[in-house]
Amino acid sequence: MEFVWFLLVGLIAGWLASVLVGGGGMGVVGDIIVGIIGAFLGGWLFGKLGISAGGGMLGSIITATVGAIILIFLLRLVRRA
Repeated sequence: MEFVWFLLVGLIAGWLASVLVGGGGMGVVGDIIVGIIGAFLGGWLFGKLGISAGGGMLGSIITATVGAIILIFLLRLVRRA
């Protein structure tokens, strides 16, 4: 059951990130992948900066969304280069 929540957080975070940066979504699989990688990136970054987004599902979604936004910006920089 945890795996389903993990995928759900990844989907929500990836979709939110793509909407917030103006991408409009990358499809279900793309949003999940960006959200999951963003969760790892956001968790690592928040840990290094000593920031806590809170616990539970909402904190996980916030952390993953911030990481996914950073990931999308980095991907767009690489595509332009």
